Amino acid sequence: MKRLQDKIALITGGAAGIGLETARLFLNEGARVALVDLNDSALESAAASLKGLGEVLTIAADVSSEADTRAYVAATVKRFGGIDIFFNNAGIEGRVAPLTEQKIADFDRVIAVNVRGAFLGLQHVLPVMIDRKGGSIINMSSIAGLQGSPNVAPYITSKHAMVGLTRAAAIEAAPFGVRVNSVHPAPINTRMMRSLEEGFNPGHGAEVKQGLETSIPLGRYGESLDVARLVLFLASEESSFITGGQYPVDGGMAAG
Repeated sequence: MKRLQDKIALITGGAAGIGLETARLFLNEGARVALVDLNDSALESAAASLKGLGEVLTIAADVSSEADTRAYVAATVKRFGGIDIFFNNAGIEGRVAPLTEQKIADFDRVIAVNVRGAFLGLQHVLPVMIDRKGGSIINMSSIAGLQGSPNVAPYITSKHAMVGLTRAAAIEAAPFGVRVNSVHPAPINTRMMRSLEEGFNPGHGAEVKQGLETSIPLGRYGESLDVARLVLFLASEESSFITGGQYPVDGGMAAG
């Protein structure tokens, strides 16, 4: 039997990168999947790339909007009848600049998407899972949620916030059979890292990447599939006694 047979999964930030790769794994393991992202055309491309793997619902939404959050949860429940797995994945990197030069509007946007968006997702998905007497929530944090780094203070702040949010939600949800964990990737080969590399040293992104790779004990960036495999484990019954934890997928960076 497939690991997620007949499960219903909801993934925010699902149109590309880690979210899309996770959707592919979930579908291959028997789940039905709802993908949430900002852009309709990106969602259409994502759905096309998943064609033939299983049932996919796409929903355009701004995760920082309470109305949009309520709507994407309701659309998933209407289509599939409930939610068993929630990959609370949507996030943005923000601007690369010293803390003293960060613009408040940029800070507010990072917090709105990465923290408010995750909080709203939990607030509206948890009642659905509680009614079903179980479920698994995986919050996307980062290695940046476990350690500091210069010039990305808004992002660092938002990803540290995910640790507290995960722990609080795990304690509240445990009596209802709902598990909540967070994952903490190192640099992953995605659009976000290309943006950060360029931000750290404009015009020299490739050199920045090489430098970052030397800070990773395994000597390379991760791939979206590396993260998706961990998310799959936390979504499945194989992790049925795991909640409230922080799980690096970082090539050894957290060990240093």
